[in-house]
Parts: sequence; C-alpha cells; structure tokens
Amino acid sequence: MKYVRTTIVLTVLSGVLAGCGSSEGTRARTAARPPASPEPVTGPVSPSPAPESEPSVPAPGPGGLTPVFERRTEDSGDRSGAGGSGKVVALTFDADMTADQGPRAAAGEHFDNPGLIASLRRLKVPSTVFMTGRWAQEYPVQARSIGTDPLFEIANHSFSHYAFASPCYGLPAVGKTDMRRDVERAFTAIRKTGARNVVPYFRFPGGCYDDASLKALAPTGVTAVQWDVVSGDAFATDAGAVAGQVLAGVRPGSVVVMHCTRSAAPVTDDAVRRIVPELRERGYRFVKVSELMRG
Repeated sequence: MKYVRTTIVLTVLSGVLAGCGSSEGTRARTAARPPASPEPVTGPVSPSPAPESEPSVPAPGPGGLTPVFERRTEDSGDRSGAGGSGKVVALTFDADMTADQGPRAAAGEHFDNPGLIASLRRLKVPSTVFMTGRWAQEYPVQARSIGTDPLFEIANHSFSHYAFASPCYGLPAVGKTDMRRDVERAFTAIRKTGARNVVPYFRFPGGCYDDASLKALAPTGVTAVQWDVVSGDAFATDAGAVAGQVLAGVRPGSVVVMHCTRSAAPVTDDAVRRIVPELRERGYRFVKVSELMRG
C-alpha cells in the first residue's frame, strides 16, 4: 500500500446523513490539491489548520506516514489516479448504522440499499463500500454478498459511527482509548459475515479527525480515505440534483462520497443510474479506491 503526499483545506460538509451527523457548525477535513508527485511522505507533518490559501498537510497516519486522500495535480485542476492512467473516478458508498439503531431497523427502517447494489452490478461499476460493523451485523447476508463479489471491496467506517473527533455534527464521541478497538471490532464484524474483499482503508465518521485520532489508529494499519466530491444524497428527494452535483464536481482521480442507507439517502440508486452513463460518455472509467491509490 502506498501513501501519497497530500494537502487539505477545511470544508463545511453539506447534506450529511443523520447517521453521519447534522450540519450544526462543525467543520470536517476533506481532500484538496496535493502536489502532482505521488512520492511517499515518511516524516511527521503538521495537522494544524491553515487558511484556504495556504492548505496544511494532514497528521501522520500508520507508521508515521501521511493518510491517503484523493490525488490532484496542480495544473488545470485535473486529478489523476491509478498511476496517472487518465480519467478515472472512484464512487464510494458509506453504509452507516449506529450501535443503538437496531430497534429502528427491527421496526422496519431500512439502513441498507439492495437496489443500489443491484444497479451497480447491472452497470458493472467497481465500487468501495465503507461499512460500519453495526451495518454488517444487521445485514450479514448482504455484507457477505458485497464482500465476495469482485466488483466491490469493503473498507472500514468504524463499528458504531461515532465521532473520532469532537464536535462532529452532533455525533456521540468514541473515547480516545477505545478508537483502536472500535476499528478492530468493525473489521471483525465485517469478516464474520464471510466477506473476503476487505481492504485496510478507513473513513472517519462525518469526516472528522484530529492528531489524537490518527495516532490512536496507527497500530491498526488502516489508511484514512476522505473525498473531494460530496454528492449531497443525504435526505435528498431529487435524484437529478444529486446527479448534477456529482457530475459538476468530478475530475480525473475524484473520490465521490455517497451513501448505502435507503432510509436516509432514498434517491442514491436513481442518481447513480444517471451519473454512470454520463461519466462514461465523458470518457471516465470507474475504479475501486484500492486501484485509484495504487499508482
């Protein structure tokens, strides 16, 4: 696995799921404009926020290396991934569910989205699902199906979708001493379903992290992966608007964040069926995060 030099800006996320938190005044770090060179970074770097005109570099991740985010070249705003192989894009889907949402699921609320997975299969779109351990426990058959299909890979989205840095959209916080266990518990729950295509990537709930959370996760060996295109699918009722937002934001090497939670992101399936043909018409190829970051 490679780590690439990357810089960040502070961005207020819009349209975040209830499971991901509300939009109440918290800022989360997202990817933006790393240098064109994909050479690894091996020394510690400062995580201190900087003005948007002077982006800062994320704190060290596993082994003292910088977490991998999406990659972008400096000239003309284009980004290249998968070894600079041209117009590629990674669609990622967060399967959110908190530890205390079992009764809601039992009452009929759908935190899954089998229609979306079926559409991705029908359209033959390689994708990465960032899955919480609680989601895997609630939908073990679906988790196994996704995790044994070579079209997909499953990455870690924590066990119970609690915040790893606070404040974070109103999410309850994981204790610093519990962060490593939370991630390991999620991997255990996912693998217990029989899923095999499990990759050592991690997405912070709400996109919120700090020095302490990165340090706490270092022993797990995971690599943090954020995004540069927010789909706005959370609670959206207009699939066309979601598709339009994604199509307007995608560049070569983009990582798009969407959701695999039917009750809170009900138009994602419809939006994907609009997004995929249009991006292919523009010459894009869809890749999983692992391929995007392999270059």
